[in-house]
Amino acid sequence: MRDLLSDAAQRAIGYLEHLDRRSVVPTPAALARLRDLDRPLPTSGADPLAVLAELDEIGSPATVATAGGRFFGFVIGGALPATVAANWLATAWDQEAGMPATSPATVAIEAVAHRWLLELFGLPSTCATAFVTGATMANFTALAAARNAVLARLGWNVEADGLIGAPPVPVYVGAEVHPTARKALGLLGFGRNRPIELPVDDQGRIRADRLPPLAGPALVLAQAGNVNTGAADPIAALADWVHGAGGWLHVDGAFGLWAAASPAYAHLVAGFEAADSWATDAHKWLNVPYDSGVAIVTDAEALQRAMGLSAAYLPLAAGRQPDRFTPELSRRARGVEVWAALATLGRAGVADLVDRCCRHARRFAAGLTAAGFPILNDVVLNQVLVAFGPGEVNDRVAARIQADGVCWCGVTEWQGRRAVRISVSSWATTDADVERSLTAILGAAAAVRGG
Repeated sequence: MRDLLSDAAQRAIGYLEHLDRRSVVPTPAALARLRDLDRPLPTSGADPLAVLAELDEIGSPATVATAGGRFFGFVIGGALPATVAANWLATAWDQEAGMPATSPATVAIEAVAHRWLLELFGLPSTCATAFVTGATMANFTALAAARNAVLARLGWNVEADGLIGAPPVPVYVGAEVHPTARKALGLLGFGRNRPIELPVDDQGRIRADRLPPLAGPALVLAQAGNVNTGAADPIAALADWVHGAGGWLHVDGAFGLWAAASPAYAHLVAGFEAADSWATDAHKWLNVPYDSGVAIVTDAEALQRAMGLSAAYLPLAAGRQPDRFTPELSRRARGVEVWAALATLGRAGVADLVDRCCRHARRFAAGLTAAGFPILNDVVLNQVLVAFGPGEVNDRVAARIQADGVCWCGVTEWQGRRAVRISVSSWATTDADVERSLTAILGAAAAVRGG
């Protein structure tokens, strides 16, 4: 075992140390070698050292270098070294992190991570948190609590009696709501297409001046950090609107919620603390390994009613018991990596991480503007939308960028216009990475437009 784990550590270290010297995308030859792993199920086992060597030699070259400093797609962060190390250690512990009986250490560590997150965001200490796989499940978890609370106000026990025959609950979303939030609503029985869309401005923010009257309790989804522009909805105004009718306001803050940790950018999410629940990703701007999301809910009892379960063989412990707050009974100890990130960075380090990414985004925007390409969004956070020409020209530029391998960014559709999107989310991105990537992006644009 010692030889095997030592070999794995050395191979992982070598992989990370060479990221800066390789293409962000794998070569065609590396991708072709993946076929070597596709063979009939072996009749007998192989030497674990040989299995690990094959995984590394074939799998590592075929990865996308999302852990490096020049991947700017999909709002994917890298993983801080301390969180990678914590992930390795927690994996070796192999704990079922749902209850103290199976893992007193990870339950205690997650309790600290829970408290630190609330302190970082300036949220009440009475909030409940759930460490889940990502923002999709964080939205689902928080909205399950919302469903419980709103229907309880209408005299309905949804966990016991289901949705058939339940009082109707109107659901409102912004016109630029993220599709994973719609997915969560669908999983909860509210329907993906049923929510009423609220009008938004040119940055994707819900327009507070065009909110309809509410006749009773409603469920409203706001956004902190539009996935294209980085903009946040007017959360304080939305809270006043929905709470006046006895409803629930949820904030999908997959990456934008982390702006609250930076004194320089907290104003962008001003009033977010007035909401009833929040969802965010730790594997985005906190830069912990996949998969790691967090749901935060003000009404801890509503979350426990939505997620709790009991069985004769399951012990109940005093204090925080994670399986009362999460969809899964059995799960890995994601909070350990969150604890490691916050312990390593501290409040000032998280703020600096946010600030650096935003500074890099502004540099991209300035360089692209100087070259004559219009920026389609107000670069207020870490997102940049640039148009290199009409329609499919942007697809061709993005394909050229990706094929070159210096950096990676993708295409998107923004309010009827095709654009290339640059998302800066990684601790590993340096000023040199930005300049090198900017040169590559402008070179790709020149090659496509010149051709």
